[in-house]
Amino acid sequence: MMYFHRSVAVLMLCVAGLAMASDIVPQGLGGWRTQVSAADNPVPAAPYRTAAMLERAAPTNQWYSSVMFTRWSEVLHAVPLTAKASPRGLEVGYPQKTIVPTDRKDVEVVYGHHADVTLRPLAFEPQAALLAGHSDWAVDIAFESQNHAMVTTVAHGSPFVFANINHGDLALDLGAGMTGRIWPQDARVLLISDARKTFAAFAPTQGQWVPLGASWQLKLPSDRRYFSLAILPDAQDATVQNFLAQAYTPIVDTRADFRIDSKTSEVVTHYQLSTQTLEGPKGTGMLGLYPHHWHQNAALPAKSIGSLQSIRGEIKLFASERFETRHRYTGYVPYWPAVQDEGKAKAIRTNLSKESGRARRMMLEIGQGPYWQGKGLQRISQLMSVADVQGDLTTRNELMDLVKGRFEQWLSGQSKRTYFHYSPTLGTVVSYPEEYDAVKDMNDHHFHYGYWIRAAADIGLRDPQWIRPERWGGMIDLLVADIATAQRGRKDFPYLRNFDPYEGHSWASGVGLSPDGNNQESSSEAVNAWAGLMLWGALQGRPDLVDLGTYLYTTEIQAIQHYWFDIHGLTLPKEYQNVEVSMLFGGKLAHNTWWIDEPRQIHGINLLPLTSASTYLAQSPTFVHKNMAALAREIQTYEGRGKRAKPHDIWQDLFAKYVALADPVQGLARWDEWGSVELGDTRTHAQHWLAFLASVGRPDLGVSADTRFYAVFQQNDQRKTYMVFNPSTQAQPVRFSDGQVMTAQPLQLTVLR
Repeated sequence: MMYFHRSVAVLMLCVAGLAMASDIVPQGLGGWRTQVSAADNPVPAAPYRTAAMLERAAPTNQWYSSVMFTRWSEVLHAVPLTAKASPRGLEVGYPQKTIVPTDRKDVEVVYGHHADVTLRPLAFEPQAALLAGHSDWAVDIAFESQNHAMVTTVAHGSPFVFANINHGDLALDLGAGMTGRIWPQDARVLLISDARKTFAAFAPTQGQWVPLGASWQLKLPSDRRYFSLAILPDAQDATVQNFLAQAYTPIVDTRADFRIDSKTSEVVTHYQLSTQTLEGPKGTGMLGLYPHHWHQNAALPAKSIGSLQSIRGEIKLFASERFETRHRYTGYVPYWPAVQDEGKAKAIRTNLSKESGRARRMMLEIGQGPYWQGKGLQRISQLMSVADVQGDLTTRNELMDLVKGRFEQWLSGQSKRTYFHYSPTLGTVVSYPEEYDAVKDMNDHHFHYGYWIRAAADIGLRDPQWIRPERWGGMIDLLVADIATAQRGRKDFPYLRNFDPYEGHSWASGVGLSPDGNNQESSSEAVNAWAGLMLWGALQGRPDLVDLGTYLYTTEIQAIQHYWFDIHGLTLPKEYQNVEVSMLFGGKLAHNTWWIDEPRQIHGINLLPLTSASTYLAQSPTFVHKNMAALAREIQTYEGRGKRAKPHDIWQDLFAKYVALADPVQGLARWDEWGSVELGDTRTHAQHWLAFLASVGRPDLGVSADTRFYAVFQQNDQRKTYMVFNPSTQAQPVRFSDGQVMTAQPLQLTVLR
């Protein structure tokens, strides 16, 4: 068990007693409030859970979370299937691609839900649909009425839906255009189809299919109260037979467990499906692998038995209970060293002097809540890092004191305006004043708290005493626990609140109350959180947390490269006119933002914040240039609609830095000293970024190392620069995959040119 989990668990037990004496529960030198100010929103209720699920922290921010927050769920995009709890029962659909033109002169791609088949109990009317169980990529939904229940299981990647009913028979209501016929080779199988798709419904032995108007009744024997429904890749008899072999093996559990292979710098993830065979020969279960699972995977479980098209691209089906992926971790260091060129260093010092003088105002320029405060804290902590490496220790200390002071104001719990609150009803930490519905809808916790964690780690690099758990680190541990608890089934916090182990990326909405499913806009802010988690764990002497951060960081990046950027050309449909997805939904691909349709912000939202942990964006220089060419075209279209960005070069620092990852010279040439700067960054940090890359070349992601915090850069003449940050107190030998060897000095960044 992780240390901070032990401490949090103990503190949870003490909440009731301490709250009687005070509204503040202490954690180190800080504390969180047990009560919410009268003017602030409370966390949402999640009553639609079985008694067993009410004993566990609510799994918010998942693809199925809407089940808990409303009597009948929103659409659940399990991919390739969709499901929706309704008063009639569980609607199941195999969504088809729809192209929707937009005012932006492009399109959105929607895989909308259609109730192809509805599983309806005949002997009772459900009063509600409840979350009855969940695992890493499967969910159980119970349709209950007094003592009667139909429990259904839906899972990511699975072509199957399983059901168990304790009373009466079951009806299958067919959607418009769907017809049913009994399969001649086995009367247990009902084939349901229209012109584009075929489902197979599997009755248990001695079950009987009876036409019932536009429906089919399944008469169930008293000792076999189960059923399954599957979407087929085709209607061939051999395919039906393959599916029949797995039709009586409902999903019991799903787990994605990881390990870090330090020698190869790989994240190895083992996916395990657990099933129960109800009749016939023992089955293995069936898995549907997404592109980030099967692409460049030499260890696929067996020959594919077909594939299904989906919003994530081709889903390859395997009759298997397990598979494994190996994704290479490409490394990062917490900061880059000093710029040696005197001319560039002088320009950096000039801006550092200007910006440090107004750092207090820069720390909170727009919003007053935890998102903008977190951005402001990291903004100034990154400025502090530049002052540090450039040798201006006086400015570094002034900035560090400023950041510490703002942290302590929030973490102390003394203010009733800016404070953190723990809610045992959901098992979450929320913060006030609320921004972006982070309380009301439980949105964006990993975005918000990622900034806080990373900024606190930046302090810890310079003042390790400040981040000790008994001082201010205990409160940061609480934020870590909110977004990255690594144990399943806890009561105080859910397992990996925001992260979806099967999709391989995070979700932003806490309640998921949208017909398009859950969503994530700023994939780069998720990466920022996981990079901060790694560094925080290293500074706290927590190798388990470093490993967890490595897994989340590496896996999220794989999903980004496939589903946001499609750098391998496997996922975006040909009708989609943009080169990247800015808003990824369970059932929609959109090129927009939540607040504006201006092209620079649409593209930039999946880049910011650009830190030393953003080198993954250099994986495909070709895509960087392709992305920027698309941006130029979109700006022309935007201005052709009579619109103009304000300021006209908004976020120019982001794009200069982004281009520099592919071409440092070109990136530096794009920099405008007087241009606009995104409010999560500073001119000083942007200048340092650009000047440093100009001196060492672009990131070389093809070279790995047998340590965690490393980076390699290569110039056009093949000269390389190697860097290792060693958080331990002992010198560390490091071997790179290209044969280079170096010794990393303790508690510092070691550079080999």
